[in-house]
Amino acid sequence: MSDGIRCMWMRGGTSKGGYFLKDDLPSDPAERDALLLRIMGSPDARQIDGMGGADPLTSKVAVVSKSDQYGVDVNYLFLQVFVDQAIVTDAQNCGNILAGVGPFAIERDLVMANDGTTSVSIFMENTGQTAIAEIETPAGRVNYAGKARIDGVPGSHAPVPLEFRDTAGSSCGALLPTGNEVDVIDGVDCTLIDNGMPCIVMKARDVGITGYETREDLDANSELKQRIEAIRLKAGPIMNLGDVAEKSVPKIMLVAPPRDGGAVTVRSFIPHRAHATIGVLGAVTVATACLLGSSPAAEVADIPGGQKKKLSIEHPTGEMSSILKVGKTGEVESAALLRTARKLMDGVVFP
Repeated sequence: MSDGIRCMWMRGGTSKGGYFLKDDLPSDPAERDALLLRIMGSPDARQIDGMGGADPLTSKVAVVSKSDQYGVDVNYLFLQVFVDQAIVTDAQNCGNILAGVGPFAIERDLVMANDGTTSVSIFMENTGQTAIAEIETPAGRVNYAGKARIDGVPGSHAPVPLEFRDTAGSSCGALLPTGNEVDVIDGVDCTLIDNGMPCIVMKARDVGITGYETREDLDANSELKQRIEAIRLKAGPIMNLGDVAEKSVPKIMLVAPPRDGGAVTVRSFIPHRAHATIGVLGAVTVATACLLGSSPAAEVADIPGGQKKKLSIEHPTGEMSSILKVGKTGEVESAALLRTARKLMDGVVFP
């Protein structure tokens, strides 16, 4: 390890982190996690002695390998490296970091690129689900430049459309792990839901805020954070997640009526800090909650008609649109979102 470990640092969506080939990391999970903590510089609030950016959104890792599953190109394991705790967890997926997996797989010759666009099928090991990424590959090389813009990221880049299939209950075993559209926890109506990301959806006003606060205001509101954490700890076991005190899921989603022409406004916690935007699979899950008639999200959302619904999820720095295909009986059959990615560094990192 003294010679360094090959890695690529990439921005995926509104997150950033290290992308590694599985074979370049220790096979033992404990050794791997200890190594990644050193690489990121955790535990330290500044991560000054590592590559982490002192924020959960920039302390992430993708572990990628060639897949031996039929119809799947690569396997992707997401690891969240905590900033100020010595914790590395695979308890959740990350749809933002997912946006960089396709380009990385092509760059590392795990997938042969076409001239034009290349579809990369990705098995998400954390949840056992598959996503399809469309990557621009003119002349057989990954293109990162383009005109696609996503809120939370400056400038424009090549589009990376992501399609998710069969994500319901990916972590909790069912879309609604309790079987209810609404559960009351500490006197607050909550929808406990998992359509790719385990989430607790509740109305912002039910916990004493408007839902339009800035990230900084939310992070400074210790009373709010204590209240929603108490709800999260009680929700964990009944969502089939067990004790979640040291887990990054479920996420908290505080919803309010839209203000800028979208479907719903969201302020999310991941789980102990307010999110600058919203996670990709968190957006899919909130959008799904909006379609449940008695959920807190449905009470405040503006839902378009039709079986193919585009739901714009407003967040602190803009919006994220989720396109849901709804079946005849109302179930969500698939979800698609637009992300972008950019290669930032390719080389070796020293633990």
